[in-house]
Amino acid sequence: MSTPRPTYPGLHADGHGLTALGRVVLDAWVFGLLPEHEDCAGWDLGRMQSLMQQVEARWDMHGGLPSRLPPDLRERHARIYAEATARAAARGWDPALDDEA
Repeated sequence: MSTPRPTYPGLHADGHGLTALGRVVLDAWVFGLLPEHEDCAGWDLGRMQSLMQQVEARWDMHGGLPSRLPPDLRERHARIYAEATARAAARGWDPALDDEA
């Protein structure tokens, strides 16, 4: 009998949603790698690693900074992260605590 492989719970079930994997999902939305309704629930960690590599490659194209994104992506990034930050704050997230849980 094999042990079940760990899976990602999905952005909407990931604590406050601003964890490292949660940010990968948000960035995948920014870059259009995933539709915004896909929160990666049930994805195994290998699939999440593959998505992370795709996201990193996109950030590398823009120097890793939102300010270097073209205007359409910069606006999309601002919107997606503003919504995510508001959801996280409603769940008790405090950016001053640098909370990953």
